[in-house]
Amino acid sequence: MKRIAFLGPWGTVSEESARYFFRDGEYEFAAYALMADVFAATASGQADFGVVPIENTIEGSVKQHIDLLCEEPGIPLQAEWTYPSVQNLIGRKPPGGGDPLEGLRKIVSKDVAIAQCQHFLRSRLPHAEFEYVSSTAEGVRIVRDSQEPGIAAIGTKLSAELYGLDLLAENITDHDNNFTRFVLIGRQKLDVRHTDRQKTTILVTLPEDYPGALHQVLSAFAWRRINLSKIESRPTKKKLGSYYFYIDIEMSLDTVLLPNALQEIEAIGCHVRILGSYPSFSYDA
Repeated sequence: MKRIAFLGPWGTVSEESARYFFRDGEYEFAAYALMADVFAATASGQADFGVVPIENTIEGSVKQHIDLLCEEPGIPLQAEWTYPSVQNLIGRKPPGGGDPLEGLRKIVSKDVAIAQCQHFLRSRLPHAEFEYVSSTAEGVRIVRDSQEPGIAAIGTKLSAELYGLDLLAENITDHDNNFTRFVLIGRQKLDVRHTDRQKTTILVTLPEDYPGALHQVLSAFAWRRINLSKIESRPTKKKLGSYYFYIDIEMSLDTVLLPNALQEIEAIGCHVRILGSYPSFSYDA
């Protein structure tokens, strides 16, 4: 049975997303405390695949996770998919009924989740204080174990079920289009359902003595009409002013055009590293 590593604890959006993507078949899921642990488990073979959130509609790129993709050699990308980040207010309903929000004075959650629910929090809980923790599921666990009155968390329906708490308010996210993009890392090819959409992700390091090198890189794709869906600079951490360019390409490496474009880029002195060529899936409820 294949083992799937994700960022824990149990009940996170990452777990929901992993179970959604691997819904066809039998898999073992494993929660890890840190994303670096997910990479390490996948690199060592302790896990067959690792699930990595790398971009959110509202918050943008998860830069720490992109850096891990850049720094970990030999673990290629095998797939990507999008999954909705639906947040809920979770706690204990009052025993006698009534407004479940009345008396709430503290919200415990991850900073990103709180940022995604500002409209609801300002309008319904304007006087609540916030306590920031490592993940939404950790916040739900803290609320379960707490004896404090007036405390609630923001998290997934899955976490509410796992920790035996109530949904005080459902889908409190500011935007209906709040999706997170996940990539799957692993050393072996994944046998997944068919999709016509293929992508390739590369890292490009520019030569230091070539003025206009980035323009030349982009031109190699442009005149071949190869679409780039993302380009982001990240520091190499070797010296000040030295950057990688993380590039998502809307094309498979199994074509004529893309390998030729990469050869042209390398010919001007760029270093190109292929992080993976893989199927890309949209969310299908």
